[in-house]
Amino acid sequence: MKVARLYDYLDVRIEDEPVPHPGPGEALVRTRACGICSGDVVPWYIRKKAPLVFGHEPVGEIVEVGAGVTHLTPGTRVFVHHHAPCLQCRACRRGEFVQCPTWRATRIIPGGMAEYFLVPDANLAGDTLALPESVSDEDGALVEPTACVVKSLARAGQVAGASVLIIGLGVMGQLHVLLARHLGARQVLGADLVATRCARARALGADVAIDASAGDLAEQVLDATAGEGAEIVIVGPATIEALEIGLRCVARGGAVVQFMGTPPDARLQLSTNDLYFREIRLVPSYSCGPMETRAALRYIAEGIISARHVVTHRFPLAAAGDAYRVAAEDKTSIKTLVTFGEARTAATPA
Repeated sequence: MKVARLYDYLDVRIEDEPVPHPGPGEALVRTRACGICSGDVVPWYIRKKAPLVFGHEPVGEIVEVGAGVTHLTPGTRVFVHHHAPCLQCRACRRGEFVQCPTWRATRIIPGGMAEYFLVPDANLAGDTLALPESVSDEDGALVEPTACVVKSLARAGQVAGASVLIIGLGVMGQLHVLLARHLGARQVLGADLVATRCARARALGADVAIDASAGDLAEQVLDATAGEGAEIVIVGPATIEALEIGLRCVARGGAVVQFMGTPPDARLQLSTNDLYFREIRLVPSYSCGPMETRAALRYIAEGIISARHVVTHRFPLAAAGDAYRVAAEDKTSIKTLVTFGEARTAATPA
């Protein structure tokens, strides 16, 4: 089978690898579509994992199951989460699935950018979801990123009735716009340096889309919120500078969500006096678990989130290197997918 192996940032090569065979409790999936994650194109983050067959947002069709698998059968289209928790440890009992040792150790083999991948027993039992007939392959490839947004907004606090600012309007920012609007935010604001991304956010329901290059972002946010700031601020860019701006944009009693990890040596300096007296919550939100993937699939099945909203570029597996470069460098892109053969595509963007 063909796979796309990443050796370094922007260095993706198509190679041959044997098709894996499922053992007891496992399944073999033929890939139909796989998204390129924002984290895949963060140089420091992906380099620590390379070389690897990248891609962890796959949708495929089960072609073979191992002994003991009865709840899923060949021919079933599935979303497969690359991590799955044990559901029994201390972290799982508290709902902190990403801190579960099993969650952190699990993966799909060899990765999503392959013609076939193996689903180990923990992943198959813990976070593999059959897709409804109405959900296209491209829609299904949004389950994992949407689930990360479900978790992010849940950790932010009550969205209904709140003013929500999303800093960074790539695919994760746009998904935040869609879901914050659906959850009843009083005001949805987006900010980015790229005009086309601001325009996309407005089309998807943002009340205000701020050109962050046009002046001090915090001042623009204060102007748009009657001097109060936003009650929830989602910081997408993986930089200290973005977090510092987010803290300046947040209203008293509000929450700032750190949505992406910063490099290991990054350090944030902040005024604990200001944090205390303004009662600001600084909340990290890393990845997602089975509760969030199931919620995400419901939102997608209901049409609240769809590939037609955010997918801008599609490539075959043979051009996975080009797909990676577009996702990493083309500022007009929102979501880039790699499709395999018979992938069911979504409708044309509205």
